[in-house]
Amino acid sequence: MLKSPYDTDCITWSPQGRLYQVEYAMEAIKQGSLCVGLKSNQFAILATLNRAPSKLAEYQQKVYMIDDHIGLCFSGLTADGRLICKFLRTEALNYKYTYGTNCNPGRLVNRLSEKAQIKTQRSSKRPYGAGCLIAGFDEHGPHIYETNPDANFYEYYAFAIGSRNQSAKTYLEKNFETFPEASRDELVKHAIKAVKVSAQGDVELNGKSVSVAIVGQGQQFAFIDENEVERVLESLNQEMEVEV
Repeated sequence: MLKSPYDTDCITWSPQGRLYQVEYAMEAIKQGSLCVGLKSNQFAILATLNRAPSKLAEYQQKVYMIDDHIGLCFSGLTADGRLICKFLRTEALNYKYTYGTNCNPGRLVNRLSEKAQIKTQRSSKRPYGAGCLIAGFDEHGPHIYETNPDANFYEYYAFAIGSRNQSAKTYLEKNFETFPEASRDELVKHAIKAVKVSAQGDVELNGKSVSVAIVGQGQQFAFIDENEVERVLESLNQEMEVEV
């Protein structure tokens, strides 16, 4: 990457009106692991494609529990993702200690965006090099939020971030209208299939390389069992063979 005199800090604008450090952070997300989030009327699902540095290493965890009703997955720099996770856990715990109730997911996302914006306004800091998909459940139902290093956040019916996310987005766009009435098992299957269509054979898909988590009505945030993930992958492979 060419050195620019305008990328030494995050408050120096280029003549074209660009903040290069923010753009670098956004690019880090595009090169990170694939993350998928989708929701129905009752549940919200997070699914990730985990990577391993080598064949001798374990897969890196990308999905984390924040509270009983909130979880996140991140794409980008792992260190920044874990720092965001620690911040959200602290905020959720402080809110519960102060008010005696669970923190609203939207409020928590807003606090994260406020913190992310500070990183773009002081020359001594840098933007987070990680983007998150946050799944939560409150009195209004399940939610899927996306947060960015530029402090923007959005709520979606379904979304995907990370490397090769366009294939997953295309699949979600074609099927999202069926998600509201989908059952738990159907929603899990859609999440795993969205990951599968983006994998393109660059990693072996199994219960360890694909992580899936769920939260919803009567369901605290929890990880889907590896055996169940492998059963869904096997059924998807059989469906593809039949189509061929």
